[in-house]
Amino acid sequence: MGSLLAALLVGCANPAGVDGNLTDDWKAQPEAAPFVPASGVCHLSLPEERFISRAAYNPLDCGVDHHYETVFVGEFTGSEKDATAPPETGTPAARKAYDECNTKVNEYVGADWRGGRLKLFIYFPAKEAWEGGSRWFRCDVAEVLSLDSDEISRRSGSLKDILKASFPVAFGCFRAVLTSNREEISAMNAVTCGTAHGAEFAGVWTAPEGSYADFEKNTQRAHDGCRVVIAKWAKVPNDGNLKYRTGTIIYFPDEDEWADGNRGVQCFLWISDQDLRRSMKGAGPGALRIR
Repeated sequence: MGSLLAALLVGCANPAGVDGNLTDDWKAQPEAAPFVPASGVCHLSLPEERFISRAAYNPLDCGVDHHYETVFVGEFTGSEKDATAPPETGTPAARKAYDECNTKVNEYVGADWRGGRLKLFIYFPAKEAWEGGSRWFRCDVAEVLSLDSDEISRRSGSLKDILKASFPVAFGCFRAVLTSNREEISAMNAVTCGTAHGAEFAGVWTAPEGSYADFEKNTQRAHDGCRVVIAKWAKVPNDGNLKYRTGTIIYFPDEDEWADGNRGVQCFLWISDQDLRRSMKGAGPGALRIR
């Protein structure tokens, strides 16, 4: 048995080109790349928090029913890239992401997204993904139910250039619903401009930097800013008589949106003493008379 064993061992000699080391000739495997979401895809649902893990990533073709559309995916650089955790609301990194997302979404939908039934959402990698090297931020846009409701509408088809058309997503004319004492507006119902109405979207006024508390204490400044927007839009003089030509209705960001950099105030012309039956855009002093 000993000679047989020896013969078998000799028969197992290495063939030519083999050195007997079973590990040194394997090619090195590439490192796993951090997860990065795609743009140009849609999603049926998203988590309530603004941090997304790979496990929660389920993109859809935008031709099928969905709620959200990813317009752009950016990447943090510099000090934001070196952070040990994904950005929280109001941090410089979150504001940087908002600035870029705001620009990209406006380009995508064809106008300022705040000029229609749209809402901007920004997402960041979940903590585990951030620790694994992910440094992206994702810019999503969704259609909402109405000016007064942020409920997300289910839709099919892309939102690309959606605000280049005037209706039904882009804001136009509205019939304002007053409270019983007629001192406040309780709702704004969208109507075609040929239908009796008293309000119309004119544009967005950008509020200056400052705290949200200070902004809320002085909303008259926003009304004054919106009158300037309306004057340019309606082609009437921006002078001391402007306040006698039109009232204003404003909608403005919530506190978290403000902290991330959204300073956009939505401006609506408001005529309370007569029914309008046409758009006041470019109408001039003759149509928007002094009252």
